[in-house]
Amino acid sequence: MSNNKRILVFSATYNEIENIRELISGIQKNLPNSSILIIDDNSPDKTQEVIKELKKNHNSLFLIERERKLGLDSAHKNAFRYAIENNFDYLITMDADLSHDPKELPKFVKNLNNFPFVIGSRYTNGGKCLMKGSRLIMSKLGNKLIKIVSGIKSNEFTTSYRGFDTKNLKSFDLNNVKTKGYSFFMGTLFELEKNNIEIKEIPITFHDRKKGVSKIPRIEIFRTLKNLFFLTLNNKLFR
Repeated sequence: MSNNKRILVFSATYNEIENIRELISGIQKNLPNSSILIIDDNSPDKTQEVIKELKKNHNSLFLIERERKLGLDSAHKNAFRYAIENNFDYLITMDADLSHDPKELPKFVKNLNNFPFVIGSRYTNGGKCLMKGSRLIMSKLGNKLIKIVSGIKSNEFTTSYRGFDTKNLKSFDLNNVKTKGYSFFMGTLFELEKNNIEIKEIPITFHDRKKGVSKIPRIEIFRTLKNLFFLTLNNKLFR
C-alpha cells in the first residue's frame, strides 16, 4: 500500500454519540497515517463534545460544527472541498453508524492507487448486505432499478462508502451534483458517468446499525425514484 499519499477519511454525524468513539478508533487502527474529518450538524445528543474530547489526543482529527441540520449532501460537498483545499490526495467517505467496517479502508486505498473513484459495493461479487426485512428488499430492488434505468455500469449507487482520488478527478466536482438528501449518492454516479470517469466497485460487507436510529425517512424512496428519472433524462439529453 502506498504510504506517501495524504488520506482524509470523512464522516457526517447527527446523534451518533453511541458510535463515534468506535468509528474513530477503528479508522485510526486501520489507517494510522490518515487524517479524519467529522462534520457534525449540531447533534442534540452532544456527539460533537465527544469528538472535541478525542481531539485533545489526536492532532489528525478535525471537526467542523454546523449550527443546524444542513443535510448529508452539503456535508459531503464540504468534505470534498476541504480535501482539495488542504491538499489531500485521497478522500474516503463513510457512514458514522458502523454499518461501514473500518477494516475495509486499506482496500479503498489500494484501489485508489489505480482508479480515480472507488465505491464499496454490497451487490457486486463478494459483497454482502446484512440489513433485514423490507429495508434489504428496498435496497436491493432500488439499486437494481437504478442500474437498469440509468445504464450505468455499477451494481451499487446508494452507499456512502467511497473513495476519491482528488488529484485525478480533474473534470469532476462533487459540488456539481444537484440532487439532495440520500439521492445525492446516486447523483454522484451520474456526474461521474457524465465526465467519463470509471466507477470501480469493490466488495464490502454492510452491517446493520446496532446502536442509535436510522435517519432515512420513507419519503426518500419516492424522492430517489423521481430524481432517478430526471437524472436519466438529463443524461440522455446531454449525450
